[in-house]
Formats: sequence, structure tokens, C-alpha cells
Amino acid sequence: MKQSKSSKRWLNEHFKDKYVKRAHQEGLRARSAYKLTEINDKYHLIKSEMTVIDIGAAPGSWSEVIASIVGKNGKIIAIDLLPINPIVNVDIIQGDFIKKDIQELIYQKLNGKKVDLVLSDMAPNTSGISSLDHDLSINLVKTAGNLAIKVLKCGGDLLIKVFQGKEMQEMIKSLQNNFREIKIIKPQASRMRSREIFVLARGFAPQNLK
Repeated sequence: MKQSKSSKRWLNEHFKDKYVKRAHQEGLRARSAYKLTEINDKYHLIKSEMTVIDIGAAPGSWSEVIASIVGKNGKIIAIDLLPINPIVNVDIIQGDFIKKDIQELIYQKLNGKKVDLVLSDMAPNTSGISSLDHDLSINLVKTAGNLAIKVLKCGGDLLIKVFQGKEMQEMIKSLQNNFREIKIIKPQASRMRSREIFVLARGFAPQNLK
């Protein structure tokens, strides 16, 4: 099948990307690892012995970064619809995160244990229609946020990817109801043309405890 001009352009950009080259050189699964390391270097989200949930984890680059920091006494649950090759000290769930049976499996694996950090790098299958892609992204954000509210410790953090658009402010207001601080982050490792940003919600404080 003949490649389209847009596909050729993407491939050319991809293989020239300095983060792609660096990931190959350092043996990482994907360039996305550098988004998390950049954010973590600045905000110090991940610490030794933490319990962390990594949503939208395939191919596993974020979980590798997390595992290297939390160590063998930490706990990581990684979830994705796509398969993830095994990672030491990472409990992998393959399935559709938005489905209740997968969320129930997460609760079972936690066995009542509260979580220090919830991360979501989930993104919808993009249509190329920015408003539709934004709406799909917001739906994923809401689902991840609802899980975070159920499992986070008081004082815990949530880092979540979202496509920019009209629902952003409403989503941020919703997070402000349960977190003490909200930050909007665009890592250098995120491609400039990408509409993705990361919302960091710090200091989980449920409404009834404020």
C-alpha cells in the first residue's frame, strides 16, 4: 500500500526526533518516558516505596521510570488496552480501563490499599477533528479522575494528559473541588504541534475533609 504524504511526513519527523533517538540509545520503550522524567524532575511526584497506578501505560515506558524510583518495596499497577511486555515489580492489567470490570480488578489488586499517585497518559484514537478528539479526551480524563478520587490517599497526586479545548476550564474546576493545587504543564518532550498538555492535581483533599 502506498504511503500518504502525511504518513511519510510523520515518519520523517519521528525518526529525526531527538527524543526518539535518545530512547533508542538508552534502551527505553518509547520517547514518552522523557515527558514523565521531565515532570518528575521538577515536581518530585515519584518517591521510593510509593503505590502508583499508571493508566494508558503501553508500551510501558512510564512504568519503567516509576519502577526504577519506587523500588522493590513500591507497588505499581499498569493498565492498557494494548499488551505490555513484562516489567519487574509492575502488575500489568490488559483491558479497557473505562469498563467497570477492569476498574474492579484494579480495586481487587489494591486490596484496600490507598494510592500515592495516579498517572494517566491515556489518549483516544484521534479522528483529526479537534473538537471531537477533545471531547473523547475529556471523557477519558473524567474516568481516570473518578478512579483517583476513590483510591488516592489524602495528600496524593494526579497527573493526567488531556487534549486542549473548550472543556478544559470546567475540568480544572472539577479537580479543584478535590485537590489543593492545579498546574498545567507542557513538557519539552511533548511535540510542539501536539495539542496534548498535562494537568497536575496536587494534594488530594476530598470536599468533606476540607
